[in-house]
Amino acid sequence: MAGWNPFTRKAAMKKSRVDPAPAALSKPVASETTRRAQELNPLPRFNTTASDQVSGRGHDRFSALRAKLRHAFTPSQPVGDRKLFAGREEVLKTIIRAIEDQRLHVVIYGERGIGKTSLMHVLTQAASEARYIVVYTSCGANSTFDDTFRAAAAEIPLLFHSGFAPTTTEAETGASLADLLPNEALTPRKFGDLCAKLTGTRVLIILDEFDRAGSGSFRRDVAELIKNLSDRLGRVQLVLAGVAADLTELVEHIPSIRRNIFAMRIPKMSEVEVLQIVANGERETGLKFDKQASVFVVEVSRGSPYIANLICHHACHAALDGQRSSVYAADVASAVDRAIIEYEGRVPTPAQVHVRRVFDQGRQDALAMTARAALAGDGTFDALDIEAASEIALRKAQEAIDALVDERLLEPVPTEAVHQRYRFTEDGLPTLIWMIWAQRNLNREAAPVRATAAAS
Repeated sequence: MAGWNPFTRKAAMKKSRVDPAPAALSKPVASETTRRAQELNPLPRFNTTASDQVSGRGHDRFSALRAKLRHAFTPSQPVGDRKLFAGREEVLKTIIRAIEDQRLHVVIYGERGIGKTSLMHVLTQAASEARYIVVYTSCGANSTFDDTFRAAAAEIPLLFHSGFAPTTTEAETGASLADLLPNEALTPRKFGDLCAKLTGTRVLIILDEFDRAGSGSFRRDVAELIKNLSDRLGRVQLVLAGVAADLTELVEHIPSIRRNIFAMRIPKMSEVEVLQIVANGERETGLKFDKQASVFVVEVSRGSPYIANLICHHACHAALDGQRSSVYAADVASAVDRAIIEYEGRVPTPAQVHVRRVFDQGRQDALAMTARAALAGDGTFDALDIEAASEIALRKAQEAIDALVDERLLEPVPTEAVHQRYRFTEDGLPTLIWMIWAQRNLNREAAPVRATAAAS
């Protein structure tokens, strides 16, 4: 039945069963029909008000759980509540010791979505509890030294300047170090001289997303300030955080300040830490992940707190949509479907089409192995990484790489290492590939569980 359209046919059948109404009555009848249709099939509404109160409209017994869910799993926002901060205890302890015991400046780096900003927020809270003055700044493409550190100076009360007694007019009226800065452009030396006169407190200046600062002079000035503050035993320490594969990508002129900084690459989360994200969400919402669902979350997230939060968030909503407080493996499979839609918006369409074509050609193993290796590290990998991550022969690992290089999905990375390293031609491809692999495999594994969930 070429050209048959079920929607057109259904409309024609409806029309044939209804006598045409007089022209004068057509508008009221249409309005009444529209009203009844809206009552039977209401449009989606917000479940909570702008003040985060559960809305009376569309309220059901799971509305309160949905409201809690928004705070339990936050893939689009860093963790702001220490109760929801999962894992990273040893990382946080190491950073605090570097700041407190060694008086070092700190550089935190790692891949996107690994939890650097969440770590900075929790560090801010811990330092504030210890009565540090904490100045938190998110860098941007146009950040300048003058703007950034004038703003920082405005957060430091003049009360702590050794040249002003607590009873002086300036201290009592809430003046800050910014009031002592010259009108001309601020330099690392001038800011360092001012900080050297602080007493009775310690200051932590956190520059998050430092990689976004496009100005080479800004980076050089920050490095110079670190050197100046260290040489003068200043009571001000800097913490820099940003996306980078290694330290030299984040900070210029490393040799001059290497002994003054503590650098740490934030690693992937362990399985136990990912399960802690799940457990935190369960505690906050009252929802419960069954064992297989938790296993799927660990497998899909590959140690990424961002992906773990994203999958948990969507899986919980899938359970609530099914009028359940239990999260099943089928819900995690549904969450992967939703996550793929989000990731597809971040990868050029030709690359998406190319990847799906390679999947459909039956080469999903090569895609999955290389994506797993890319996600396990900083985005670059070699055959040895695939051999270790997928437990296959080195020859098979290299064959997978060669096949995807021929497809122009992988490209070699300039390196001085013994083994050639590679990366995907698009940054978002490893995660998208891994999600598509999970979609095709988890859906198959979750099918029996899906039937059980529907029956419960």
